[in-house]
Formats: sequence, structure tokens, C-alpha cells
Amino acid sequence: MALLDVKKMNVYYGMIHAVKDISFTVDEGDIVTLIGANGAGKTTILQTLTGIVPLKTGKVKYDGKDISHHLNHKLVYSGIAHVPEGRRIFAKLSVLQNLKLGAFTRNSKDEIDESLENVYKKFPILKERSKQLAGTLSGGEQQMLAVGRALMSKPKLLFLDEPSMGLSPIYVNTIFDIIQEVHKEGVSILLVEQNAKKALSIASKAYVLETGKIVKEGNPKELLNDPVIKSSYLGE
Repeated sequence: MALLDVKKMNVYYGMIHAVKDISFTVDEGDIVTLIGANGAGKTTILQTLTGIVPLKTGKVKYDGKDISHHLNHKLVYSGIAHVPEGRRIFAKLSVLQNLKLGAFTRNSKDEIDESLENVYKKFPILKERSKQLAGTLSGGEQQMLAVGRALMSKPKLLFLDEPSMGLSPIYVNTIFDIIQEVHKEGVSILLVEQNAKKALSIASKAYVLETGKIVKEGNPKELLNDPVIKSSYLGE
């Protein structure tokens, strides 16, 4: 069953038709990746799904319910978390304060503490730096914090927007290892990523975007060996 079902999504910025009749699904237990060049519409799709950018036409269903025009905070309560492009951490708050803000939907202190320990287990560096101001962390550490903050809401579906952007190869590997670990814990994932090789290596389904349209979809392993994908997105 499709956990997320997007049908004929159209999004405009003024007169610019940014996303054109996009349809895709994320089944429960999937890692689905959207790949494409800058300006292909990947981030716009995530921002539309989370209510940041308005949907012009089309329909979005999550867990069988129409969420086409839901507000961002309502989606968090329903089990969706979003790690935005550029991390968007609160630089002047501590690491711990940032993490606790991610748990604003939770009422039980015991559950929040349990989630905090789970995040610290995944990202030991965040525990070491829990009192440090988030803005003083390195880029890789800030990305870990952004992912950790999203996990504090105990999501059923996680949106990740360019999690490897600007990171060193070591941090890229760490982030992708964590994505796989989170997935194994039962979280379905929609991953937007410019590092197509890494994204395709962990995904169960993939969609390729060009100028706001899906031009190809299918098995990630097959796409990794597709000559057009290799030359256009993998640098081979």
C-alpha cells in the first residue's frame, strides 16, 4: 500500500510552471529517491508536500488521507518529518535545545528521553556537544543535528532534502549509513539528492526529474547501469 501517493502535482512560482503533472508513490518500507540536476524541481516537490509552497492542482494522499492543503505543523503530528535543504538549525540555541524542539508533538517526557537517547546513539558527537551552540558545529555535525531533530518526532515518513550537500566524503558516508539505519527501524524515506550514485545505491525505487517533469523511473540498480543516467548524473 502507498504510504504517500502524489497524483498530477502542478506547482507554479508566479507564471513559472515549476512542477508539471508529477505522479509518484512511496510505499510503506520504501526508500524512494528523486534525482535530477539543480532546478529540476526536487526541492519544490518536498516543499509542496510539506505545505511550504502551495499546490496549484493535483492531489496528495498520506496514509490514505488527503493532505493536499494541510499546514506544515499538522503534518508533523500525523507522522511526517522534513529535513530541509541547508539544515535550518537554530544557530543560537544549543544542540540539546534544537533536538528538544524536534519533539514538540510529543507529550511524554519518558518518550522524549527515549528518542533523545536513540538520537545520541546514532550521533554520539551530538551527545558530546549537547551544550554547545548549534551554529558552532561543523557542516557535517549540523547535518547530523538536522536529521536528529527530525527523528525526535518519531516519524513514520521522513523527507530528506540534499542531506549530503557540502559535506566531506566521510560525512557523506556517515549520513547515508544513518539513513539506512533509520530505514531499518521502520521509517519510510523520500530522499532528494544530487549525489545520484549514493542515492541510487540505497533506494528501493527512483524517479529522474528534468525541468519539473519525471522523465524516467524504475529500479535504482537498473538506473545505475543506464547509459543516459551514467553520462548525465553519474559523471561516467
